[in-house]
Amino acid sequence: MATETDHQPAPLAVTGQEPADALLRGDPLALLVGMLLDQQIPMEWAFLGPWRLAERLPRLAGVGFDAESIADLDPDLLEQVFREKPALHRFPASMARRTQALCRHVVDHYGGRVSRIWTEADDGEALYGNLRELPGFGDEKSRIFIALLAKRFGITPEGWRDAAGVFADGTKRSVADIDSPEALDEVRAHKKLLKAQGRDKQGRPTG
Repeated sequence: MATETDHQPAPLAVTGQEPADALLRGDPLALLVGMLLDQQIPMEWAFLGPWRLAERLPRLAGVGFDAESIADLDPDLLEQVFREKPALHRFPASMARRTQALCRHVVDHYGGRVSRIWTEADDGEALYGNLRELPGFGDEKSRIFIALLAKRFGITPEGWRDAAGVFADGTKRSVADIDSPEALDEVRAHKKLLKAQGRDKQGRPTG
């Protein structure tokens, strides 16, 4: 399995399975793909996806877990990998396409090295811009990922707090704040409260 280790392992315990969490801590591509998958499914399921994908790719497609291999893989075969039970997402076909597009962008713009997304960003604003250019990364996802890099991996370019917005604060509101099973429960509770109040993850009214 091809991995990048440009960042240092950090307390991150989101999946409930240590091998999956270890992959997230040690491989920037796994972290990025997990963040991509984190929509319309439970957070634990989303971030377990990279570990399952890394296990399935050699077995089902004969390739490793790296951006170039995924980008160049036959799209129908990648979809089959996503669909194998348990499926990697509620919408395996569309998320397989998004994952492949994400990896293609990383290959074309960063030579396949995910960590360049942040190591080549001069400040938080530039990092936000790099993330917004990624397929599947909107405003909120990009801000959460900035907070995740800062809080869990110590990657803190100047202005990262402004770029991360509310996700930079001390409230346990996203994956960026999960360093233990207890923290995961707190994040779940916060999300439930916001939903009951009719607000999104940033505290804004959804109505």
